[in-house]
Amino acid sequence: MNKDLTSGNPQKVLWAFCLPLFGSIIFQQLYNIADSLVAGKFIGENALAAVGNSYNVTLIYIAFAFGCNIGCSVIVSQFFGAKDYLRMKTSVYTTLIASSVLCLFLMAAGFLLCSPLLVLMKTQPEIMADSQLYLRIYIWGLPFLFFYNIATGIFSALGDSKTPFIFLAFSSTANILVDILFVKTFAMGVAGVAWATFLCQGISCVLSVLLVLRRLAAIKTSEKYSLFSWELFKRISIIAVPSIMQQSFISVGNIMIQGCINGFGVSVAAGYAAAVKLNNLVITSFSTIGNGMSNYTAQNIGAKIYPRVREGFKAGLKLVWTLCIPLCFLYICLGKYLLLLFMDQSSAKALETGRQFLWILSPFYFAISAKLIADGILRGAGAMKEFVVATFTDLTLRVILAFVFSGILGSATGIWLAWPVGWLIATVISLFYYRRLFAVRS
Repeated sequence: MNKDLTSGNPQKVLWAFCLPLFGSIIFQQLYNIADSLVAGKFIGENALAAVGNSYNVTLIYIAFAFGCNIGCSVIVSQFFGAKDYLRMKTSVYTTLIASSVLCLFLMAAGFLLCSPLLVLMKTQPEIMADSQLYLRIYIWGLPFLFFYNIATGIFSALGDSKTPFIFLAFSSTANILVDILFVKTFAMGVAGVAWATFLCQGISCVLSVLLVLRRLAAIKTSEKYSLFSWELFKRISIIAVPSIMQQSFISVGNIMIQGCINGFGVSVAAGYAAAVKLNNLVITSFSTIGNGMSNYTAQNIGAKIYPRVREGFKAGLKLVWTLCIPLCFLYICLGKYLLLLFMDQSSAKALETGRQFLWILSPFYFAISAKLIADGILRGAGAMKEFVVATFTDLTLRVILAFVFSGILGSATGIWLAWPVGWLIATVISLFYYRRLFAVRS
């Protein structure tokens, strides 16, 4: 069901809208977590390291898909809030056409560059073949990744966060079962986890796109909409490109950091591969709630109801901090048992690496979640310059400090310490820009 986010109690509206988004991203992350879990448990430590190693390259593709998602979602939200359904539909089809071209280009680039990227990351010889195999299969599934993300962005723009949740709940559960079937029963190795993701994400993509087209057809317009608009393409790109740059820079930074981590051996790389999946589960969940804030902000700005945005910020902050409390407890107190889902007790060094990573990062989830809520509002308001400054400060600091701290300490601990520093400084910047923007619009 489509939902207007411009009326009703802001806290109730946001919580009802964002909690299914939170649930959706939990299931979305199960795709990657399932791959690592099955690889580590049923194949071995090298397979876990290979999947984790490849994950940093797949994040580049996810960055582009995410940018298309948020660019379309924000513009569609603004038109939906303003009841301009004609341009809303044109925005959707413009995104689908432009994304198709982009996806084909990225697939070609991926097949040419995946091996050089793995070499750049100082991938160990014993995991190189499996890393290459996983990536090549993943690249074949890029159209599914792109169109699924665009579909979920449209659902969110229309105020519907429950439909993506239902799709992901079923497809992610199926992915775990198919992972185990392909790896344990059919003995397909790393290829099995890659093909399982390809298959389940493909089915989810097709069903979600068909439902989006049906939902759009039910919204009547007074005249025929255009399939493509250069003017709307430009508006979408203004939102999408900085978001792509943000996520891409994260990916490039992660590749550089992964090269530093690989220098400490396969066991450290395997421990990081498991722990970073747990960390990304949390950060991506907060980012998704931030995306919900973008939709909420865009609809209310489209309707010119600025005070609701400020009320929404307080409600969003309360939501993410409520989620931070159990997550911090879980990772600090029970992190070892979560990591054992990916490995066994014999991987002592990998296990200790993962535990240390979670202990250092998880207390700072309160800071990064506040930043992501503020960033979501900045993006929904179209304040992309401010958004880019806050984001790139965090990313640049984390990459530089990872090398500096690890060099000083002579261990991977220095890499983990770079995260909180970058998060804290960037959070101050994001909150400053949010307060300045909405002091002006009050």
